[in-house]
Amino acid sequence: MTKVARSLQDLGDLRAALLKANQRAAAEAERLRLQHVREKRERELFALTVGPVTQLRDRQMAEVHRPRPGPEPRQRQLDERAVLGEAISDDFDVETLLETDEALSFRRRNIGPDVVKRLRRGDWAIQAQVDLHGLRRDEAREALAAFLRDAVRQGLRCVRVVHGKGHGSPGRQPVLKAKVRAWLVQKQEVIAFTQARGDEGGHGAVVVLLRP
Repeated sequence: MTKVARSLQDLGDLRAALLKANQRAAAEAERLRLQHVREKRERELFALTVGPVTQLRDRQMAEVHRPRPGPEPRQRQLDERAVLGEAISDDFDVETLLETDEALSFRRRNIGPDVVKRLRRGDWAIQAQVDLHGLRRDEAREALAAFLRDAVRQGLRCVRVVHGKGHGSPGRQPVLKAKVRAWLVQKQEVIAFTQARGDEGGHGAVVVLLRP
């Protein structure tokens, strides 16, 4: 009796397994049928919308895979051209625009004198700096232009430009110091600048306020 009961149980399990398999097969067949109906409906809708379509004739031409050219940094090229095109002249006479104090401060005509005073006091926190000390004139000019451009992009207001005190220049004259001030005056994004305080670089640096 035990063997018969076990055989009947195994037969029942087999029937249950076959039933589940048939149900899964039926469900899959229904899914494929619905998918076929949906795709056919989409093709008919496309044909109705587009109209008659003529298949292109096979011209028996080989498809040549050409290597795609690498991406060109167009924006960077435009930025570099803009930098080269900026009117930064070494012959610009900045002395007539500087305030006659030992700090040789500068401000635009529409900027009040209190702005320079606040800049001297350090009311604006220095957010970035560029060190031009030791660079040649052309290198320093390009580095300064790039630095100011990036600072404006980042929305910075107050930056520091380190030009050195000129102790290593011929005749120990601070040539780069005067050049930096002349370049800064010609940059429209610069609205004011003044010599840095002693703890910020003193005679070897200038603090610059940028247009908001």
